[in-house]
Amino acid sequence: MTDDLLEEDTAAAPAGFEPMQWSRGFGRQVGPFYHRNEGGENFTRAFLVAEHHTNGMMNCHGGMLMAFADTVFGHPISIRCPQHYWVTVRMLTDFLSGARLGEWVFGTSRIVGQDGDMFTVEGRIFTGERTVMTGTGIFKTLGPRPERR
Repeated sequence: MTDDLLEEDTAAAPAGFEPMQWSRGFGRQVGPFYHRNEGGENFTRAFLVAEHHTNGMMNCHGGMLMAFADTVFGHPISIRCPQHYWVTVRMLTDFLSGARLGEWVFGTSRIVGQDGDMFTVEGRIFTGERTVMTGTGIFKTLGPRPERR
């Protein structure tokens, strides 16, 4: 038996969203995540709160929201520097509300500062009109990614 999510475990994405193609590793375990490109550096990511994302109260676990926020807050670095890996140096977040089982959670962020290979990002995680979490992150680009073949 595998802990990996199977194709039949994925939900129908909201309009305009495509499933992210994580085939292995951490993202596959906590997903599925979805992505919508909105032009330039604008984007939104999403996931449906499923049972494996919940805490004992059947709300989305704070650790899951942090993991999702890390992918959302770091993504603008991938847009701006697509040839480089990046790592999270620091994330500061405020939990403002909960996300319940069965709700779609969305996230977006933007770069607000850059100093060499260090980037500061602001982000928002939300469901419907309700803000679930806000935060800032500091990210550092690393060496170039190997060319894909």
